[in-house]
Amino acid sequence: MLVVYRQENRWEDREFREFPSFLAPGDCLLLNDSKVFPSRLHGRRAGGTGPVEVFLLRPTPGGGAGCWETLVRPGRRMRVGDVVSFGADLEAEIVSRGESGARTIRFLGAASDPAVLREALERAGHVPLPPYIKRADDAEDRKRYQTVFARDPGSVAAPTAGLHFTDAVLERCRAAGADVSALTLHVGLGTFQPLHSVQLESGRLHEEPYSIAEADLSHVRRAKRVVAVGTTSVRTIETVYSTGALSGETGLFIRPGHRFEAVGALLTNFHLPRSSLLMLVCAFAGEDLTLAAYRHAVECRYRFYSFGDCMLIV
Repeated sequence: MLVVYRQENRWEDREFREFPSFLAPGDCLLLNDSKVFPSRLHGRRAGGTGPVEVFLLRPTPGGGAGCWETLVRPGRRMRVGDVVSFGADLEAEIVSRGESGARTIRFLGAASDPAVLREALERAGHVPLPPYIKRADDAEDRKRYQTVFARDPGSVAAPTAGLHFTDAVLERCRAAGADVSALTLHVGLGTFQPLHSVQLESGRLHEEPYSIAEADLSHVRRAKRVVAVGTTSVRTIETVYSTGALSGETGLFIRPGHRFEAVGALLTNFHLPRSSLLMLVCAFAGEDLTLAAYRHAVECRYRFYSFGDCMLIV
């Protein structure tokens, strides 16, 4: 764990097991409790011979029962009206198409009911491991690619800063006097994709659904310092503070110049260039200090990506 001190313009190398020692009475440790669901499906087109992969992103807002936004491979072969069978009485129809493999599908039959579909995905779905992991998922990945505090299914990628925690570490955080609170932001693939010129010009990112309970928000508001775990927690609580809405969808793009209303410290993993995640870190710690700390991290062989090391910014 690289600890960055904003006011002192310095950093030091520590270990994550020391994280609770950076907490104090009056702190609120803010977690994203979204749970990764088995969103990758393998099937075959009805009447076709080749395999089809469908990556579920999220239920289509206002799209009706059983409708989902997805990515489909091979996209060019999948036309509106095609039906894909995933076995075990699970089928879906392509109802509309977008660019680069984007499709809206509608699950057929009993699977149009969310509860039935959830059970079917547990049987037929696969863990959406990051693309740089070059192997098929296995049963252990359902635990490994999940935070210990995950509660609400809806993410297609883990809120990775939370992967460092164990139940024992959380108990030590509470023993240090910190309040532990949660919110939910369901992570979509857009969180990790490179930025495009349209996003830079509009100042908006992809929309992701979020929520926070009134009781948890009360804990946040009365805290002396909010220690956010992950950029998703930052985007969510900053959205809540700016809009006053406890639930909805956020496309908040935090970049240098943003005035932070809620967050006083941030635990985050190391992010790639040209990402909204790195821009958020630069906004919080300052661009020069962030990039200097990143250069140190590269020289010291800190690990990047989802299962990599972390940075605590205080």
